Amino acid sequence: MSNFIIINIEHGLTGRLGDHARFSGALRVRDGVIHEMGNLQPEAGETVVDAKHSVVCPGFVNTHHHLFQSVMKAVPEALNQPLDPWLMEAPYRFWPYLNEEGMRTTVTIGLAELALSGVTTVADHHYIYSDRYDYNPSDVLCETAARFGQRFVLGRGGLTHGRPWHRDDIPPAPATSLEHMLDGLSSDVVRWHDPSPTAMTRIAAAPVTTIFNLREGEVKEVAQAARHLGIRLHTHLSENDTYVNTTLDRYGKRPVPWMAEQEWIGDDVWFAHLVKIDEREIDMLSEAGTAMAHCPQANARLASGIAPVPRFAERGGVVSLAVDGTAANEAGDMAQTLYAAFILHRTGGQADATTAENVIHWATSGGARALGLSGIGTLEPGKAADLLVLGLDHPRYFGQHDRTVGPIISGGELRLRHSFVAGREIVRDGAVPWLDMDELNEKSLQTVDILKRGAQRAH
Repeated sequence: MSNFIIINIEHGLTGRLGDHARFSGALRVRDGVIHEMGNLQPEAGETVVDAKHSVVCPGFVNTHHHLFQSVMKAVPEALNQPLDPWLMEAPYRFWPYLNEEGMRTTVTIGLAELALSGVTTVADHHYIYSDRYDYNPSDVLCETAARFGQRFVLGRGGLTHGRPWHRDDIPPAPATSLEHMLDGLSSDVVRWHDPSPTAMTRIAAAPVTTIFNLREGEVKEVAQAARHLGIRLHTHLSENDTYVNTTLDRYGKRPVPWMAEQEWIGDDVWFAHLVKIDEREIDMLSEAGTAMAHCPQANARLASGIAPVPRFAERGGVVSLAVDGTAANEAGDMAQTLYAAFILHRTGGQADATTAENVIHWATSGGARALGLSGIGTLEPGKAADLLVLGLDHPRYFGQHDRTVGPIISGGELRLRHSFVAGREIVRDGAVPWLDMDELNEKSLQTVDILKRGAQRAH
């Protein structure tokens, strides 16, 4: 259904700011592109989607995730741990036991959660590449995203050395040589990367961290290799105090100035977290056009803190929103990320620190800018028809004076009536049409059992 019209739009959000943030009327799609918006009437033979009592907005862009963690939720040993011991007790404990079927299962779970919470574009940061695997995780990730019909940016990661866990029951990190990492990156670019502004699949260079998992000279080599390949750069940065203190101890600089010396800032870079950045670092990043993937739920869950998003945005910084891995969230729900972004920044005592319009802008247009996908992210003629129709038929929305912002400020599960990517419907009436949820649940139980048995043998 790439040619259709959406009528009776009373509550429209464009993903833009200011006077252009809202719209009403109708929206016509031709060949997967928004053709026109306004006071339109259906044409003969045109498929009609009725948006009465609904909100129409751009599809959400999730700029940082770890899909392999979708079968690592609610791990008892990790549930009440901060970031560093959590890493040891969840992702680094279980990664060796993900066979190819398990990887397909965990990726399917994660993409289903995201699709059903309105995500039409996913950036996944995958950093587990090991000779213990007899399959290529990149292929599993890209193939599964293609089946869902979501746009997909694979942050192809890796590491040349891991952190010492000092525990015999924790497998060593899957380190490899820098040459091997860059060869894998180059191969994935040849196989999967599309540089177009509406690409369905892209590759980015994304070592797990530069501070802990690359040696000093390697950090700049990765940046140079990525730019030679014509791809973007992504990693975790300044997620907690350990990042800052480690960089100060080793190099005598805070993380952002040090990364700048390694050629790791610019408008082709986006960083996850940036919780612990100071005023100078905010200015450096915003002036360079380097984007933030704000992960409010995971940062709160792991007691890392709250990123200074309002200040970053006020200074022109590119803010995007991200769910992050579900081993640190217990659910991969983008709607909850929007709600967290709306409320958490007010805890400092400023009631207008964020607005619903800010949040939807970060989740759509900001995400598109962070990923360099200029053909998506807003509802306006000429942009790809990546859009949502969100029902307001739940008591949480009843009684609201401004119903347009209901799905952002009310929390809870979205009433997703339709989700389109380039005009193709990927979710209908709150379901992925081709996906058997009972079968996926059974596969999830089997995969969790394999992980638990593998970890028990190691212990």
